[in-house]
Amino acid sequence: MFFFRIAFACFLLSIFFVSCEKDNRQETDTSNAVVNLESENLDQALFACKSVKDVQIFLDKHPYLAREYFASSQMNPNQLAAHLFNILQNPDFLAFRKQLDELIGDRKKNILDPLAEAFKQIKYHYPTFRAPKIQFMITGFTGNDLYISDSLIIIGLDYFGGPEAMYRPDVFDYQLRRFRKEYIVPSIVFFESNRFNKMDPTDKTLLADIVGYGKGFAFVKQVMPTTPDSLIIGYSADNLRRTYASQHDIWAYFIAGKLLYESVDLKKKKFIEERPFTTEIGQKVPGAIARWVGWRIVNRFRAENPQVTLPELMEMENAAQILQDSGYNGEPDEEE
Repeated sequence: MFFFRIAFACFLLSIFFVSCEKDNRQETDTSNAVVNLESENLDQALFACKSVKDVQIFLDKHPYLAREYFASSQMNPNQLAAHLFNILQNPDFLAFRKQLDELIGDRKKNILDPLAEAFKQIKYHYPTFRAPKIQFMITGFTGNDLYISDSLIIIGLDYFGGPEAMYRPDVFDYQLRRFRKEYIVPSIVFFESNRFNKMDPTDKTLLADIVGYGKGFAFVKQVMPTTPDSLIIGYSADNLRRTYASQHDIWAYFIAGKLLYESVDLKKKKFIEERPFTTEIGQKVPGAIARWVGWRIVNRFRAENPQVTLPELMEMENAAQILQDSGYNGEPDEEE
């Protein structure tokens, strides 16, 4: 199953009241959960370098950076060191870095503290969970927005300056909404859900893919219950309202086209991957609509089966059974 590695963000607090995924599960008591969250401002060490040699020493000290975080740059170590040093000498980039510090604000308050709280929630459900180390980087978009492994998370802060930043990542306009600091923590938690999200590896259907996404979104909502849905799925307030109101027609399209059991990747991508809108259904239907449908299915399953715990949900591999037990048929929740 393909999970994208881009962050999510929110627009309006009103999303709380026009939520595409209703879930009455409340935040659990984590007073007994202990999470030691280790963090490091690697960008400060990088910016302290005074020569290409210093940058090379920095990279040699952290060999995983060239191997993992800078992998997409396709530079050898010597080229990478020279490239990074040139960036460090650029007055415009230095101004950008200073602006980023202002836009991101207190890293502990805005990122580390909410991340620690989310990790406590995860540890409550999974006592053996160990929080990865967190490192911050600013490299002029040379590295990734997020690098996530079981033991390490690197956050490329230059990607998350938001619309006021001097420079923005080179992505499509409809993707830019998600590149601001509010996206960071929910995105990381979504990726962490992949550790626990079990799916049948032999099931190549669209249904299996979207239920996998739905379980991941449900995981984020469980451990971060006050997080607006727009932060989790990346839709704007208007898109959430429209999509929720149009879900009967969206579901009808999936059923009429027999899309749930489609297994051809090119056909599935039309409904899973990000696009400005889903052309096949209509210009008012946002892209990646199948992910949203998957969340609706899982959300309805949880409403119909409140005894199922989060770990039990994440262990469920049979997407067709989840759909059947959800009873979802494109209808909104009763309270709506």
